[in-house]
Amino acid sequence: MDPSGYFRFELDKIAEALGISQHDTQLYFTDGRRVSFLIERRAVEVMEGSRLAPSEGSGFDLIDRYDGHWEVRSLTKGGIYFCPSYMVGSGRKFDEFGFLEKLDDMEGYIVTDISEFPTMPYWIIRYDLVKRWWDSGELGSNSKIPRNKFLRLIKES
Repeated sequence: MDPSGYFRFELDKIAEALGISQHDTQLYFTDGRRVSFLIERRAVEVMEGSRLAPSEGSGFDLIDRYDGHWEVRSLTKGGIYFCPSYMVGSGRKFDEFGFLEKLDDMEGYIVTDISEFPTMPYWIIRYDLVKRWWDSGELGSNSKIPRNKFLRLIKES
């Protein structure tokens, strides 16, 4: 599957507006914890009729025009997780039942390769593709896969 599109940013203008160096701007925009808020808002633009989740505490990021739930995920140099964020990080534990329950509630994911900032490809991926990857063992035991494996899987899809 080719990218669904590209999110384009103007590095020099962003750095100037923020009053920080282009290097620091690059670092900020390639950190998924920091840039996810902005990517969610750009993702609404590419899904006609969609809107943001009612709060940051919702179990999803976007609602499509049919009231389906979507997650926005960042592909980094370290890879990508498909499980809920409450299962990722120090002291947190992956829960297969919780992951599959969440997956069954999703229409899909919008995955953005933030490591390519300022021109970042994104893919709109349906739930069934991620479920197929899980069922076939392609996703790691905690739903994380390395960057190169994601790029291979998405290209083969």
